[in-house]
Amino acid sequence: MGSSYSIKALDESTWQAFAGLVERNNGIFGGCWCMGFHADDSREADLNRERKLARVRAGAAHAALVFEGDDCVGWCQFGVPDEVPRIKNRAQYEKGLTQRPDWRIACCFVGKGHRRQGVATAALAGALELISGLGGGTVEGYPEDAGSVPAGFLFNGALSTYEELGFSRDRKIGKHRWVVKKVLEAQP
Repeated sequence: MGSSYSIKALDESTWQAFAGLVERNNGIFGGCWCMGFHADDSREADLNRERKLARVRAGAAHAALVFEGDDCVGWCQFGVPDEVPRIKNRAQYEKGLTQRPDWRIACCFVGKGHRRQGVATAALAGALELISGLGGGTVEGYPEDAGSVPAGFLFNGALSTYEELGFSRDRKIGKHRWVVKKVLEAQP
């Protein structure tokens, strides 16, 4: 992790910084507001913003935000399976499912001008630290081989980043997409 980065949890105190990053980046993927993995994603930017803020206020949205000074420059969203139930390649995922994870890594995003500077790695590492603080357990992610798609479309993150942080490949669920797992101990 870059020494100039700090990690903060997404909550009401960090909402404005998170919202600033989303707004500077066209609502993320045209207005997603990091709602695409929630069941109540609307694909309407204003409604997604409202719903994301409501989830944050209710404690039903989890993310590790990466800060460079006072600026939020990226994040890694995570949650329990019921919080982030949507998975690309769902049929293939369920075909090989033997046990539900305790946590899912749903989405990773790095703002324009900060890519390829270690922000995604810092965000994923921050999410793992926050998950450990919330009790740990089995964590799943759904990354793709970085060479298979343009970096701007790696919304689950790159496979190499997960492997650098100790995830193991479990099974393939698409041409280039994997289920990866890691077990985390609870932090005292």
